[in-house]
Amino acid sequence: MSIEITRLFDFPYYQLEKYNLDAAFASKKNGEWIKTSTQEYLDKANAVSRALVSLGVKKNDKIAVISSTNRTEWNIIDIGVLQVGAQNVPIYPTISAEDYEYVLNHSESIYCFVSDEEVLAKVKKVIKNTKLKEVYSFDHIDGCKHYSELFKLGEDKSLQEEVEKRKDNVKPEELATIIYTSGTTGKPKGVMLSHKNITTNALEASHRLPKMGSGTRVLSFLPICHIFERVLIYIYQYAGVNVYFAEGIDKIGDNAKEIKPNLMSVVPRLLEKVFDKIMAKAEDLSGIKKALFYWAVNLGEQWEPYGKNGSWYEFKLKIANKIIFSKWREALGGELTTMVSGSAPLQPRLSRIFTAANMQIMQGYGLTETSPVVSVEMYENNLYKIGSVGKPINNVEVKIADDGEILIKGPNVMMGYYKDAEKTASVMTGDYFHTGDKGKVDDDGFLHITGRKKEMFKTSGGKYVIPTLLEGELKQSRFIEQVMVVGEGEKMPAAIIQPNFEFLLDWIERKEKKVGKTNTEIVNSEIIIKRIQKEVDKCNQKFGKWEQIKRFELTPDVWSIDGGHLTPTMKMKRNIIKEIYKDLYNKIYC
Repeated sequence: MSIEITRLFDFPYYQLEKYNLDAAFASKKNGEWIKTSTQEYLDKANAVSRALVSLGVKKNDKIAVISSTNRTEWNIIDIGVLQVGAQNVPIYPTISAEDYEYVLNHSESIYCFVSDEEVLAKVKKVIKNTKLKEVYSFDHIDGCKHYSELFKLGEDKSLQEEVEKRKDNVKPEELATIIYTSGTTGKPKGVMLSHKNITTNALEASHRLPKMGSGTRVLSFLPICHIFERVLIYIYQYAGVNVYFAEGIDKIGDNAKEIKPNLMSVVPRLLEKVFDKIMAKAEDLSGIKKALFYWAVNLGEQWEPYGKNGSWYEFKLKIANKIIFSKWREALGGELTTMVSGSAPLQPRLSRIFTAANMQIMQGYGLTETSPVVSVEMYENNLYKIGSVGKPINNVEVKIADDGEILIKGPNVMMGYYKDAEKTASVMTGDYFHTGDKGKVDDDGFLHITGRKKEMFKTSGGKYVIPTLLEGELKQSRFIEQVMVVGEGEKMPAAIIQPNFEFLLDWIERKEKKVGKTNTEIVNSEIIIKRIQKEVDKCNQKFGKWEQIKRFELTPDVWSIDGGHLTPTMKMKRNIIKEIYKDLYNKIYC
């Protein structure tokens, strides 16, 4: 009898029964891929569960996990914690030590697992102000207990009977995890998600992914502390695929060439950077090679699904794939067919180009509070439309409020915000969750995101501006890395822009422009300012007169998580950016 999946720890048992993989997970250590079978995965998870019982961990205790990279150990701890009725509290590794302290205290975590010395150093700064009883590390670090000590502590098999009792007592409706949103303003909120929230979402969303199974390889690198990648990992376990964890964001290309993935999840910023690098290399080409390259890219920009461009277009695209796009695929292992994109809107242009290059992009939409998947594209069954985020998955209802806000109802909607009933009540109307996003559902049932409700602003002239639409258009320029549109209550919209310094340095050299090489020299160069003005003018042509960017200022800083400009999920912290560059803001509107 097949195992029914109703709790998160049911996924690996289902995998053991149906697939029993030799390589459920693989992490690279000392230059070698170390594979963990489904059986070993569960054996270690059960040893962790027994150890936690012997340490006195009770039902509803909170265990924090902070890892700089995705790795096999994270998943072992996840299942080990959940099986005893405790909750896994994942923490973004890149936040400050002060934020570590806040999350550890707010969640009342009693144990903490860290990946490496850098994370441990942050925890050590605040540990005396928390309720932590002990910290364990995944790497071997002097002065810190290694997580494998739990395997030794859990060797006593007589405790397994207690573990089984604990498992049986975990109900689908009970809390599984608290995920603290990165937040663009204020302190992070603890989103409470039940086993039912996540399992139903994973099972329904799995129907939108391409057929997977024995031999399918996935490369995982988006932070597993975020619900997007975490749910995908559960889906991969359900589908019986081999999951390889990248060594880091900077090693994706190398790791992809080694394992030749068939599928991976991405965020738009990564695809933008990949495309920028491809285009930068094209500038080194000459003659017929360069002409063919741009011919192929131009062809890709015109791509439409389901052969709508006709047989002559499809014939030309086959040629482009053979002589140009095949090299793009080789750079990512040569066997990548699907990328699942989430977290932020993706430029339609990139959707077209990568899908034309036989690396299909499935764009989806969701929030931490919705576990996360609300909708996602799929090429089969006419569930694919450029510019949309697909149709809602089964059992998830989307309603558009009178003011355009997207409301969500379904078993995936969170239990609420931890210790904040007032905040929970403010985002719920009956069973409907208020996303804060604005959108529309077209005549074919596809969901389109049009912006953030709170980010839309009104100029002093009474005209509404949706900054995300302008920002999305401007970021299609290779000259622009980041941009924030401002102008609430002001006479006109304007923009604060972080140029793409890597591309500009190459452009300056190729065009033999007399511009300095430092970021400050670049942003103060009249040549660069005039060139970016061209990009702004091009963008403005697509918008009404009241929406157009009338002025802009360039920043010499590279916007980053560490610099405070971006959240761990790469969203802009608008209020903080505005404060950092208040001098530029005042210069615009003086």
